[in-house]
Amino acid sequence: MSYSLQLYTLRHAIQEDLPGTLKKVADIGFTQVEPYNFVGTAKQLGAALKETGLTAPSGHAALLSQDQDEIFAAAKELGITTVIDPYLPAEHWQSAGDIQATAAKLNAAAKKGAERGIRVGYHNHAWELESTIEGRTALEYFAALLDPELVLEVDTYWVAVGGQDPVDILTKLGDRVKFIHIKDGPLTTETKAQQPAGQGKIAVWDVIGAAKSLEVGVVEFDDYSGDIFEGIAESLAYLNAGPSEGTRA
Repeated sequence: MSYSLQLYTLRHAIQEDLPGTLKKVADIGFTQVEPYNFVGTAKQLGAALKETGLTAPSGHAALLSQDQDEIFAAAKELGITTVIDPYLPAEHWQSAGDIQATAAKLNAAAKKGAERGIRVGYHNHAWELESTIEGRTALEYFAALLDPELVLEVDTYWVAVGGQDPVDILTKLGDRVKFIHIKDGPLTTETKAQQPAGQGKIAVWDVIGAAKSLEVGVVEFDDYSGDIFEGIAESLAYLNAGPSEGTRA
């Protein structure tokens, strides 16, 4: 299992200076990143990845609302092998019919991606855990409808904000989970209150240990009140240090 950084964390710095921001990320010690909305910036992003030696095993793109051919072509160019749809608003997760429709669309996208050697995934927020369908969370109900090749990236912080135990959810979702978002904080919707890994209420090592088929743990802050580069550096240092004594790995 390796660590990556979701570049949305640094969106403000990236708007000002993409190459310089990626150089800082590499200098902090990250070797992998997870780009977002990468179609529009593919050329510049590709050059910055090459220059810094960073790789992008996964990336976020709106597969269900944007041109899939363009997304997969840009992913190929950037070496992204798993494209993850990052967001579907809460109204899509309230009924079995809506969730079935979403699963069908993602399954179709996964078939298209597979033809190009690219895997497709989905990333949750809180509402997929707040909604219950036939006695299960909407996320679990959704996962059961997905074709085997489709993967999940579980945002473990939003699972907890949504009122569920991330360890329990990861255990239930099993081998489907290949990526997780690692973030910490007070478990509220106040994104600026998020904290570096190990400094909030998430049992980070229990969460990582529950994802048995994990390929990449992706550090992310939705927002942060401090210096964001210091925040990601603290998160990576905590993860690289490994679980402390008395903590389950």
